[in-house]
Amino acid sequence: MSEMAFEGSGPSQESGRAQKHEVRLAPPRLERANRTQVVLHPSDLESLLAEDHRARAVWDFVAGLDLSDFYSRIGSREGGAGRAAIDPAILLCLWLYAVVDGVGSARAISRLCDTHDAYRWICGGVSVHHDTLSAFRNERPAEIDALLTQIVAALMAEGLVGLERVAQDGLKVRASAGAASFRRRPKLESCLAQAKERVEALRKEIADDPSATERRQKERALAQAKRRQERVKKALAAHEQQAAKKSPKEREKARASTSDDEARVMKMGDGGFRPAFNGQFATDTASQVIVGVEVVQAGNDAGLMPPMIEQIKQRVGALPGEYLVDGGYNQHDSIDAAAAKGVLVYAPPPEPRPGSTRDPSKPQASDSKAVADWRVRMATPEAQEIYKQRAATAECVNAIARNRGLQRLLVRGQRKVKTIFTLYAIAHDLMRAITLRTMASTA
Repeated sequence: MSEMAFEGSGPSQESGRAQKHEVRLAPPRLERANRTQVVLHPSDLESLLAEDHRARAVWDFVAGLDLSDFYSRIGSREGGAGRAAIDPAILLCLWLYAVVDGVGSARAISRLCDTHDAYRWICGGVSVHHDTLSAFRNERPAEIDALLTQIVAALMAEGLVGLERVAQDGLKVRASAGAASFRRRPKLESCLAQAKERVEALRKEIADDPSATERRQKERALAQAKRRQERVKKALAAHEQQAAKKSPKEREKARASTSDDEARVMKMGDGGFRPAFNGQFATDTASQVIVGVEVVQAGNDAGLMPPMIEQIKQRVGALPGEYLVDGGYNQHDSIDAAAAKGVLVYAPPPEPRPGSTRDPSKPQASDSKAVADWRVRMATPEAQEIYKQRAATAECVNAIARNRGLQRLLVRGQRKVKTIFTLYAIAHDLMRAITLRTMASTA
C-alpha cells in the first residue's frame, strides 16, 4: 500500500519541485533599429576617398590632357547670358571611370553620382543628368578620337610605347537590335506604309483636338511615329545596299533591321548568328597600349589590316615595324600593301586543302615577292616565336574589354558604336599609362 502511494505521489512531488526552482528571466535588452531618426554626418567630399583610390588616379590623368577642343564648343561664356556648362573634365572622367568600373549606361552613371562615393567625388557637388552624359559621348566623336591620339603620342614621347610590334584583332559585340527586327523588302515596305498611315492619322487628330493635354500626348506620339518612319526608311536604304552586293538569286534573302539599320547579322564566337558590329583594336605588344580603333559592318576581318596600319600612321606619324594578325587578315593584297609601307606581317599561311600535298611555306608561282617572303618567314622558328605574342596581346586586350562590360551595345549606329570602342580604348590606355609610369619611376 505504501509502495502504491509512493508511486502515485512521485509525479506531483517532482512537479512541485520544478515549479519551486523555476526562474523567470526578464526580456533581453537589445539595441533595435530606428530608421526614422535623423542622422547627421558632416564631411567634405575630399575625405570620402582614400589617397590611393582609383578615381583620383583617373581624375589626375584627365587633368593632364588637353581638353581645349571640348571647351571651344561651349556656348556659355563669362560675362554673357546662359547657364554655366558642366566642366567637360567631369563628364570625361565620369565616363572613363565608369568604363574601368564596368558601367556602360548613362542612366546607371547618373544614379551612381547620387549614391556612390567615387562618382560623387568626381562630380564635386555638380549635378549630372543622364541626358548630359549621353550627349557628351554621342555628339563629340572627333574630340574623343583625338584624345586617343593625344594619349598614344604622349606615351610615345615618354618612351613607353615604341610601335616596334603591333597586334590587331577583332571583337564582335552584340548590337542594340533584335533578330526579329531584320526584315526583307516586302515586309519593310509594309512597315513603311503603316508608319506613314500612323503619322497622317496623328496629324489629323492633333489638328482636330483642341485639348491641350491630349494634344501634347499626341504630339509625343507623332514624334515617335516619325522616328519609326525614318528608321524604316533607313532600313530600306540599307536593304538596297546589301541586295546590290548579292547575286540576283540571293537578293531576295537580303534583310535589314528596323531598329539599327547599320547593324549586320554576324557569326559570333559561340557559333551563333546575331546582330552585331565588328570592332577592331590594334595594340602595341610591348606596352599593351591600344594605338588604333575601328568599327566595321563586315562579319570577317578580310582587308582590315591595311586601313588600320594607315590609321596608326595618321594618328601618331609612325608605322609599326612588325604586324601580328591571325589567319583572317592574311589576304595577299593586304600583305602586299603592308610590305609597300615597310611593315613585316606575321600571320599563319592558310592550310592546304584536304588531299593536297602543297607545302604552305613554299612560295607559289602566283605569289608576289612580299607574299613569297611572308611564306618563308613564317616557317622559321623565330617568326613562330614572335607570332606567339599576338594572342598574349590582342586577345588579352579583348578579354579585358569584355570584362569591363563590352558585351552588348546600348547605342545604335556605327558612328556611336565607334565612340564606345574608343572610350574603352582610352580607359584601357589610361590604366596602362598609370602602370607603365609607375614601373618606369621605380626602375
